[in-house]
Amino acid sequence: MTGFFWRWLCALCLLAATYNPTEFNYVRWVLEYGSMNLSIAVLVGLILVVGYIIYLRATLRSIGPFGMMLVLALVCAILWVLYDLGFVSLDNPGFNTWLGLLTLSVVLGIGLSWSHVRRALSGQADMDDVDE
Repeated sequence: MTGFFWRWLCALCLLAATYNPTEFNYVRWVLEYGSMNLSIAVLVGLILVVGYIIYLRATLRSIGPFGMMLVLALVCAILWVLYDLGFVSLDNPGFNTWLGLLTLSVVLGIGLSWSHVRRALSGQADMDDVDE
């Protein structure tokens, strides 16, 4: 369980570093100061792209596009229930952005962790997991 937590937390940090409703994110920084620090903007952008490639490739390989949509639908249904029960209010745009980031990070975290979950439940390893 702690492995999933760290993979999910890294996904959330990757998404939040790219964009969030605060002033501390890559997109806002590049729009305001990127032209003054073009080399740093390109370097940080490439680091973020590498992070996205790692997460998206692992997620697509483990659960595929259909699995991603299914996890996204499940998380959205949970948020809908929380909204209907009055636990979540959607009046604040900043909060809605954080909910979106949280939702996407759960999809990426589950995608990166799915091989570990499947191996624990079924006892079967993926071909990528077998040591040579």
